[in-house]
Amino acid sequence: MAESLAGSPVGAHATKALPSLLYMVKQVELVVRSRLDELVRPYGVTALQYTALTVLERHDGLSAAQLARDSFVTAQSIADLVRSLEGRGLIRRERNPRNRRELLILLTAEGRELLAGCAEPVRALEERMVRELTAHQSEQFRQALSKAWHALS
Repeated sequence: MAESLAGSPVGAHATKALPSLLYMVKQVELVVRSRLDELVRPYGVTALQYTALTVLERHDGLSAAQLARDSFVTAQSIADLVRSLEGRGLIRRERNPRNRRELLILLTAEGRELLAGCAEPVRALEERMVRELTAHQSEQFRQALSKAWHALS
């Protein structure tokens, strides 16, 4: 019998089944993105822009292709995102000294200030997400997500 993404059997004799892990991961992703958009909107950025800024905070000086991969957007989308963030003064681009044809994207002081302003609300969102887990369960959840990501990467 075939299964839908939600994990329910498809067909005339379908019974109530638990949702699949894929479905549940997608539910969490969508609600996190929605809540994150709400949190960062007052700072004038979207959840995708915020994600790109946090990637640069951890790994400053990336190429557009690297930033796109690490921010979970397409190469086409990153060009608009970079233009927008650069126009706001949150990032800057400079030539790679090892490859003059390549531009590296760097976080500016203004970008760091924006991230600092968002830090507490974003931390509170993450705490809310795992508030019914013990510290040990939360760490196990983090490890399980990491292992799942590595298994599919």
